[in-house]
Amino acid sequence: MAAILHTDRLHLRPLAPRDAEGLFAIMSDPLAMRFWDWPHFREIQTVREIVDGQVQSMEKGTGQYWAACLAGTGQAIGTCDLSDIDHHNKRAEVGFAFNRSYWGNGYAYEAMVAVIGEAFGPLDLERLGARLHAANHASRRLLERLGFAYEGRLLGHVLRDGQRRDCLLYGLLRTE
Repeated sequence: MAAILHTDRLHLRPLAPRDAEGLFAIMSDPLAMRFWDWPHFREIQTVREIVDGQVQSMEKGTGQYWAACLAGTGQAIGTCDLSDIDHHNKRAEVGFAFNRSYWGNGYAYEAMVAVIGEAFGPLDLERLGARLHAANHASRRLLERLGFAYEGRLLGHVLRDGQRRDCLLYGLLRTE
């Protein structure tokens, strides 16, 4: 199970089935989901199934998923994760999504600093990767601010709304 992480303004706790409603607020927002592989979800049941799969991934040790909550309130405003954890090769993929009402306040950066610290610390990973839609300039800036380096472009990697979209790959290696 994911460790509980704390930052100055956030409390990151392991994702639980009760978080589906909070995530639905993000995943049902067309603007928040415009750079995801899937369009926004119209049914909360779909989000419940996603959360259930993520909880199972934590139980298997192949993923760590957190609900990012405002410190002191417990209100979930986003989620971040380490997915596809490969302990043999000491690597994982990172991901994050925040409620649009909280964009522009540095919460994603703050949460991801904690997640990277967990990955390169207690989890003893040595490489983190990220894949994002090429038009997602905000996430690109965030990854670069976190120290991730551009590694390449996947042409037409995603079929979304009838159009092929390019994706960018970013990577971060642990430095001693």
